[in-house]
Amino acid sequence: MTTDLLIRSAIAGDLPAITALYAAEVDQHVATYEYSAPDEAEMVRRWSGIVAQGYPYIVAELDGRFAGYAYASSYRSRDGYRWTVEDTVYVAPVAQGCGVGRALLQRLIDECAALGYRQMVAVIGDITNVPSIALHERLGFRTVGVFHGLGRKHGRWLDTVQMQLDLGPGRESPPEAEQAS
Repeated sequence: MTTDLLIRSAIAGDLPAITALYAAEVDQHVATYEYSAPDEAEMVRRWSGIVAQGYPYIVAELDGRFAGYAYASSYRSRDGYRWTVEDTVYVAPVAQGCGVGRALLQRLIDECAALGYRQMVAVIGDITNVPSIALHERLGFRTVGVFHGLGRKHGRWLDTVQMQLDLGPGRESPPEAEQAS
């Protein structure tokens, strides 16, 4: 059986599927510490804000069907963090184990590096999320810390894993914008 995997920029028409996938994650899992699933209007607002800031927001299609999404966003709002992004990746249950997460994250890494970002941070919602940790490790991320009991959801305390990846030259030289000044 051959599968056709397409990674492309998200469009407004993807938001119903994105909203549904994220709602399931909010309701059933701990990848996000959000308690109430946002409605489609809120997800459109979030998507629009991320895209308006120039960050990549992408989707995967597997055999022509929505299979997941990923985006980069600001790691922190202070100016000194402007060269660092945080990644977010969600894969539909039917597409897990098919290489969708890897393809989404690799594309996100490539796009962020091309945009001049120097670091990517993954904030993984629980230390038991072995598939997400393994995915990030396969693409070169290293664990830089674990916050024990940082969040609480579904009646239990959650340990948050932080992972980091150098993009482009990483911290070996200043960003081009600073070199020019």
